[in-house]
Amino acid sequence: MMDKSEGSCSVQLIDGDGIYNVSGIDHFIKEVKLGECGLSYAVVSIMGPQSSGKSTLLNNLFGTNFMEMDAFKGRSQTTKGIWLARCAGIEPCTLVMDLEGTDGRERGEDDTAFEKQSALFALAISDIVLINMWCHDIGREQAANKPLLKTVFQVMMRLFSPRKTTMLFVIRDKTRTPLENLEPVLREDIQKIWDSVPKPEAHKETPMSDFFNVEVVALSSYEEKEEQFKEQVASLRQRFMHSIAPGGLAGDRRGVIPASGFAFSADQIWRVIKENKDLDLPAHKVMVATVRCEEISNEKFAHFITNEDWRKLDEEVQAGPVSGFGKRLTSILSSCLSEYDGEATFFDEGVRSSKRHQLEEKLLQLVNPAFQDVLGHIRWGMLEKFKASFDKALEIGEGFSSASTTWLKACMDQFDEECAGAIIEQANWDTTKVRDKLVRDIESHVSSVRTSKLSELTSQYESKLHQALSEPVEALLEGASDQTWTTVKKLHQRETESAVSGFSSALACFDIEEETRDKMVKSLQEYSRGVIESKAKEEAGRVLMRMKDRFATIFSNDADSMPRVWTGKEDLRAITKAARSASLKLLSVMAVMRLGDETDNIEKTLTFALLDSTTSKKSITTSDPLASSTWDEIPSSRTLITPVQCKSIWRHFKTETEYTVTQAISAQEANKRGSNWLPPPWAIFALIILGFNEFMTLLRNPLYLGFLFVGFLLLKALWTQLDIPGEFRNGALPGIISISAKFVPTIMNLVKNLAEQGEAPPAANPENRRPSNNTSSNASSSDNPPEHKSVSKTD
Repeated sequence: MMDKSEGSCSVQLIDGDGIYNVSGIDHFIKEVKLGECGLSYAVVSIMGPQSSGKSTLLNNLFGTNFMEMDAFKGRSQTTKGIWLARCAGIEPCTLVMDLEGTDGRERGEDDTAFEKQSALFALAISDIVLINMWCHDIGREQAANKPLLKTVFQVMMRLFSPRKTTMLFVIRDKTRTPLENLEPVLREDIQKIWDSVPKPEAHKETPMSDFFNVEVVALSSYEEKEEQFKEQVASLRQRFMHSIAPGGLAGDRRGVIPASGFAFSADQIWRVIKENKDLDLPAHKVMVATVRCEEISNEKFAHFITNEDWRKLDEEVQAGPVSGFGKRLTSILSSCLSEYDGEATFFDEGVRSSKRHQLEEKLLQLVNPAFQDVLGHIRWGMLEKFKASFDKALEIGEGFSSASTTWLKACMDQFDEECAGAIIEQANWDTTKVRDKLVRDIESHVSSVRTSKLSELTSQYESKLHQALSEPVEALLEGASDQTWTTVKKLHQRETESAVSGFSSALACFDIEEETRDKMVKSLQEYSRGVIESKAKEEAGRVLMRMKDRFATIFSNDADSMPRVWTGKEDLRAITKAARSASLKLLSVMAVMRLGDETDNIEKTLTFALLDSTTSKKSITTSDPLASSTWDEIPSSRTLITPVQCKSIWRHFKTETEYTVTQAISAQEANKRGSNWLPPPWAIFALIILGFNEFMTLLRNPLYLGFLFVGFLLLKALWTQLDIPGEFRNGALPGIISISAKFVPTIMNLVKNLAEQGEAPPAANPENRRPSNNTSSNASSSDNPPEHKSVSKTD
């Protein structure tokens, strides 16, 4: 419940049952804007017997609107519990509490308990306590004010290190006795009461002046001398103006709670009092400061989270790099911390600083991810800039080491500059880890590019070496001779030295260690040798084919590289041996690699084991020199074809070339038979004797001679067209097969020609007419010069 009047506002702080009005006091504080006062406020409370005019005095003194007793209805309890109001027209802001009167019949026996609780509550939170008392009670032993003072002094002992409170005794309905005479008596009574109150051991000798500033004022009767009462009240009111200033009416201000924590402090004090515990005001002050500073801290943190400037900045950071991040965030954080400082400035310094530090840590923890994102954007941007600049520098021909060093320094300087712009004043965040990460990323990229460039460079020179060695070595090995490996070795040395020289010069611009450079050069040299070894092994795998080709070339061609015609006069054995010797030479050259200065007896061994005619005889009594998988004094790394493999290759070679030799022999025999086509003399003599009768018959019948002549011409034409001598040159069986295949087409061709000759018109000059078969026969005869003589029998 809260009452309002012009310039004043009141609320029941604690009801008659001792229930603290939390919602009412919060609304009251917002209404009177107490939270804005800081420490510039005062609290005044009034105690006194029931129906002693307390509320009337407060309403006239401070312009409040507390409920007053209606005298016409009788004397009864008007104020229940504790009421709180703001004084109207008094600066600084002054709050006044109207306490329930003591010694009321409504409470009966419970009066003492609530009286002590309310008195302790008033002393704990008030700067000035008004003791309302009747003038006629001064000097009386059983006056109504004495129990009240005892209560006040007793509960004061329950406060640990209480602050000094001003106790203003207001003497009501002053009589003719001057105040100068009343005040000493009152002070004497007060001191007696103080002395009689039991005290803790620590305060047995403590004077009352250490706890209270005692002031006395007297007022005339409100009912009998109202105008004089109001004048005196107005004069008293002036004493409450600027009461907290030095020398003012308020007492010690050391334990004052800031205005924003008043409601919470009062609530906690009342809870402690209700639980009948001793009230430690210094500890309570720290507790209130802790709670209020924590509330202010949480409030400012929540406000920061919803701050539009911060949310906008955070969104920008998420989207990409942000210029001026450090200044903008510093401003937002400073504003938030300044608001905290403004609201918490009057609380305990230790608590305030601790909670401010906690708030700052929470804020920094909140914004740190954004800061890290900014650093990430800066690091990524610098890395991309380095990559682009570094690659461009390499493209225009700048040295690798120079380009990497120059752009690394430039990018790191810019990174440091941009990081400085991202740093906030409230934090001493270290960017070393991000900087080191950037350095590692750049070095990784440089290493990657270096590896790529070195790989390209190595591949380039390897390709040059392969191109310079592969085909020449293949050609040299194909034409194997005594000087083959010497030539290959010179070629290898020349091309390798040229490649290594260029490769070493190219490596000089890369920032690599000498050991690494030497390894790469050595690797290139090994590659060069590997090309030759690979090509040699490749050719060794084709050695049988190469041997057969060489054998065929030498065997089938004469010294002028013309194809041989096997007439029967050639020395076939010598030719075969020469061709096999040349093939064996090829095998001996391809058996091992000879890139050094080493010598060997492989050719002699192969000749002895495979070519000599005496080998078969010697092998009966001696061991086979090729029955081994290694050559004498030749390491396996140089071996291309083992002795056993040589023997196997030679066996296959002889088998596959045997047919060629056989064909040559057959051709020679066929040529010899073609040259001696006449029968032997005895056969001719037998034909003459036995064919004499047939010969005589032909002489008697010349027509037979004509048929014989025509038959001769036909046979001659067939002989020429079928090329019978040429067909039998390669052997009897192949000749018969070939002639049988050509025989019928040749007959058909001759008949067709004769028919065409018969249908042709006669020529003008009869001398020019010749049979087509004669023309064909003459043409065939000119192409095949050998002549054949016929032998006729005589009867």
